Amino acid sequence: MAPIKLYYYPVSGPARIALMAARLIGVPIQLEIVDLMKKEQYSEVYLKINPQHCVPTLDDDGFILSESRAIACYLADKYGTDDTIYPKDLKKRAIVNQRLYFECSTLLVKMRAICHPILFNIETEIKKNLRDDFNASLSILEKYLTDSEWVAGEHVTIADTTIFASISGIFATGWDLSSFPNIQRWLNSCSNLPGYEEIKEGAKIYGDLVKKNLKQ
Repeated sequence: MAPIKLYYYPVSGPARIALMAARLIGVPIQLEIVDLMKKEQYSEVYLKINPQHCVPTLDDDGFILSESRAIACYLADKYGTDDTIYPKDLKKRAIVNQRLYFECSTLLVKMRAICHPILFNIETEIKKNLRDDFNASLSILEKYLTDSEWVAGEHVTIADTTIFASISGIFATGWDLSSFPNIQRWLNSCSNLPGYEEIKEGAKIYGDLVKKNLKQ
C-alpha cells in the first residue's frame, strides 16, 4: 500500500486542520510541502491533483480528497479506532458536525476578516468592529465549553483539533483571552494532544506574519 500523502503548508490553517486530525487519529502521513509563498499550488503537476489549487489535499493510495474538514472526517471514519473521536452515534456526530460548521462559517470567516487585510498589506491595524465581531464568536465557543471539557462533549473529537488548528494562528498574534477562561482551560488541554507542537509552530509563523504588518 502506498503511503498516505498530505499536501501541506504549515502557515495554512486548513492544512493544519487536516494534519492535526491525522495526528489525533494516529494514521501515518507523508507530508508533501506545497510552498504557497512560491506559488507552487499553481504548478501544472499540482493542478492535476487539485484544480482548486489550495492546501491541504489528501492522496490515500490514489484517492484524492481536498477540503480540510472533509479530510478529517474521512480519516476518522476510515482509520479511527476510537469511536469518540468522530462518534457513530447520530446525535453525538451531529454535535461534532455542528462545531465543524461553526468553525468554517463563523470563526474562520471572522478571523480572516481581521488577518487577511493585514497579511496583504491593506491594513496596519485591527479595526474595533472586527475585533468585537471575532470576540462575539469566541463568546459562543466559551459557552460551548461551559459544561464540558471539550467543544463537543466530554471527549476530544475532530471538532477540537479543527477549531484549535484553525484559530491558533490569530491566538499566536497575542490575542487577549482574559475574558474567556473556558477557552484558556481548553487551550491548555489541547497542549496535550498529538501534533500540538507541529500545529503551534505553523500557527506561530502565521501570527508573526500578521504582527509584522501591524502598526507598532
